[in-house]
Amino acid sequence: MYLQTTIIAIIMVATFALASWKLKSPEISMVITAIVGALVGGFGFPSRLLVEGMFTYFDVGMIFLTASIFINIYSETGAMNALVRWIVKQFYDRKWLMLVLLGILMIIPGALTGAGSVSIFVVGGLVASVMSYMGFSKRRVAAFIYLFAMLAAVSPPINLWAMLMAAQANMPYVGFNVVLLVPIVIIALFTIVYTGTSKTPERKSKEHILSELPLPPEGMNWFKIITPFAVLLVLILLSKFAAFSIPVLGLPLTFVICAFASAMMDRKRWDVRKWFDVMVKTMDQVFPLLATVISVGALVNIMTATGVRGLLAITFITLPMVFIYITALLFAPFAQGALSYGSAIILGTPIIFLFNSVGLNVTVTAAALSLLFPLGDCLPPSRIVGRLTVETVGYEGSYMSFLKAIAIPWLFMGAIGLLMLIFPNQLDFLVVY
Repeated sequence: MYLQTTIIAIIMVATFALASWKLKSPEISMVITAIVGALVGGFGFPSRLLVEGMFTYFDVGMIFLTASIFINIYSETGAMNALVRWIVKQFYDRKWLMLVLLGILMIIPGALTGAGSVSIFVVGGLVASVMSYMGFSKRRVAAFIYLFAMLAAVSPPINLWAMLMAAQANMPYVGFNVVLLVPIVIIALFTIVYTGTSKTPERKSKEHILSELPLPPEGMNWFKIITPFAVLLVLILLSKFAAFSIPVLGLPLTFVICAFASAMMDRKRWDVRKWFDVMVKTMDQVFPLLATVISVGALVNIMTATGVRGLLAITFITLPMVFIYITALLFAPFAQGALSYGSAIILGTPIIFLFNSVGLNVTVTAAALSLLFPLGDCLPPSRIVGRLTVETVGYEGSYMSFLKAIAIPWLFMGAIGLLMLIFPNQLDFLVVY
């Protein structure tokens, strides 16, 4: 049985490598790998297993979709444009404070949707323009945009890597807020210092940049800017502290309510056509992420049926701990580059089981791994966030030079994640429920 499962695993790895090389699509490659694995494992064409797997992470996909609808409707009202213009007006002459506020602006969309790419779609262009006017080079702007997109994806309340690992390991997705926020603040400050210490000889005037930024619609004010996020905060706090006094809303419905609140802030400009355009735009943005979640579910279901997933889990559990520490910064990002969010399940879940078996804090472990996996979003074959960053910033150098540009903050983020992985019990005071 062990030999048979090993052969199936080898064939699946070879199939995935060949499909990724020829098709350049991790999602299609994962589905093809799942079908081949089922055929080799004697299941025939696995229609039932594929359908079951595709719906495994249906709830996660709904969170993705509804959160993206909310943030896109909020952006379409002009609130983001107004917020950026206010930041420039008030703080353009204070470089360090400007960078802090631009970093926070980058984090908000990704933190609410779980996808760093959404941060780039929504505010990446505006932030890149402001930083270019401030005189920063394309290299530093690219590093800033990419790292904060990664931090946005890792930030609570929605950290998809941690959510997937928690779901597979049968552990609750609670206690992650502080243990994620502390390293995020450290990494963000390092990235800001790294960016801010570069030379900025071609700084434009405040008047020039304000003339170039898009104008918010007439009547936009602080009430309209803050209200949608206030509604989100109130609903989340009610779900946490008044859970037995209100109906169970869930995150998808919460984001739908917030989307409606955003639309009501600008209801004079909203009609059926406007709603339809935003929905189409959102689906274009989110489709790669939904495709990844669906294909990951199908692949994991087939791996479970054929025993390959169990083989990987047993293999990891029997490995020396030092081997995981040494190779984590190499394997985790490359697994993300190849498998996207599937890396959290296929590679991360066995590590959680292993660490739990020796008495290490699994919440800190999952948080540490969720800092390591997103580093691979700039690596082949997927390069999802890396490609978006290059396109948004207008980086004209080679992709290898882009990787060199982000190397220092990239390695710093990896080092923080690795330290958390090595010392989870020493950091368990950060796990606050």
